[in-house]
Amino acid sequence: MLYRSIHFFSLLLVLCFIITPPPLSLASDIYSRAVEELIEEIEINVRETSYYLNKTKLDARVMDALRKVPRHQFVPSQLKRVAYANRPLPIGHGQTISQPYIVAIMTDLINVDQDDRVLEIGTGSGYQAAILSEMVKDVFSIEIIEPLMKSAKKRLKNLGYDNIHLRLADGYHGWEEKAPFDAIIVTAATSHIPPPLIKQLRRGGKMIIPVGGPFMIQHLVMVEKDENGISKTRQLLPVRFVPLTGKH
Repeated sequence: MLYRSIHFFSLLLVLCFIITPPPLSLASDIYSRAVEELIEEIEINVRETSYYLNKTKLDARVMDALRKVPRHQFVPSQLKRVAYANRPLPIGHGQTISQPYIVAIMTDLINVDQDDRVLEIGTGSGYQAAILSEMVKDVFSIEIIEPLMKSAKKRLKNLGYDNIHLRLADGYHGWEEKAPFDAIIVTAATSHIPPPLIKQLRRGGKMIIPVGGPFMIQHLVMVEKDENGISKTRQLLPVRFVPLTGKH
């Protein structure tokens, strides 16, 4: 009888350990280690794709932003344990939070400054906007799926990101009232570069956008507008994004 009581008590302790989340300090330490492992993996990925990127390392400001923004706060609760895996994760409504490597290189390639105003098409969970907000003056982000926009707005407010401005709209048309933008980043694939976005990019500005159909090879494309207002494009590396949605 005593053996059974001890066995039951031991089983109860094990169950409590499994069900009860780890202490906050332990969880923070686990996330910190996961972040540094992710940074190391991204650095390796950049070197492996240096042929496409024309660089072997990213701006230190980008890496600092990746360290600072808590990615586990931008994924569904059941996926927090894999929040720092270097892969995209589902966030509902057929959308994903982009692979950290992709977030890093897209942020790096638009080469933003602290006084810049950036337009993002496709808010999603708000993670890319949060990364940008660490590096620029203002982020204007458009999301077409209302539940995602509402949850991102609440999340960003709770985390203290007060320089991110959200709008529920079709991102294809941009945000004309707030244009021109120093940089534009599009986080969903489109079959062509939307003319309204080119128009809203300031002279000397850059836009990064995945181009290609959902069942075709997609490529990241860099759009650069010179001081005369003439735009040129450059195809970078192959990627895979969810399609840009809207009436276009």
